Amino acid sequence: MNNKISVGDKVVMNDNYRVSEKNKGIEFVVRSKPFDLCGTVCVMLENYRGGYALDGLTKVK
Repeated sequence: MNNKISVGDKVVMNDNYRVSEKNKGIEFVVRSKPFDLCGTVCVMLENYRGGYALDGLTKVK
């Protein structure tokens, strides 16, 4: 699961999904454990409304 993303990790949105210009390259902090949303594993991100698909995120080192 994407290098074991956990609460508190910093992530960026990758190109698996369309990413708006305002969110490209922005580091978000994961604020929830992964959860199922209609068959897609998602997490909540700080300063982002709603869940975001886990496979659309890349962990920042």
